[in-house]
Amino acid sequence: MLRISKLTDYGTMILVHLASAKDKHLLPASDVAESTHLALPTVQKLLKILTKNGLVESARGTDGGYRLARAPEQITAAEILDTLEGPVAITECSHDDGHCDLEPNCQVGNAWQKISLAIRAAMNDIRLCDLQNPPMEFPLRHTILSKSGHKPRLHKQALGK
Repeated sequence: MLRISKLTDYGTMILVHLASAKDKHLLPASDVAESTHLALPTVQKLLKILTKNGLVESARGTDGGYRLARAPEQITAAEILDTLEGPVAITECSHDDGHCDLEPNCQVGNAWQKISLAIRAAMNDIRLCDLQNPPMEFPLRHTILSKSGHKPRLHKQALGK
């Protein structure tokens, strides 16, 4: 199953919260934690990572805090995942640094690489502003049948229940 980690989910929540800050003023980590209902140490850890990787900027002092380094329209989902998870690759051979001993004889590697590139392209098309203002209807809400005829299991929260 392809799934992002909780920390990546939390990091995205933090970025969305920063994106919605009025006048793009600096927000203290404690305010971010309180607004997102995340533990302060987790927020501090993620803000440090996001700052180190250029998605967030920070300032120290009594009026210090955090804000987005760029406009939400300029930050892609791919950048967020690269920052918090590392480059997305669904198989070893799909990764730039991948080293699979079976690659020379593999008949499915090219297909997995094509899928990986399609996922990457989709993530490059999604911006933080899209995550901030998702469409009213969740796209996977519609019934999608797999080839086996089984309905996919979707998390109740994703279905808006």
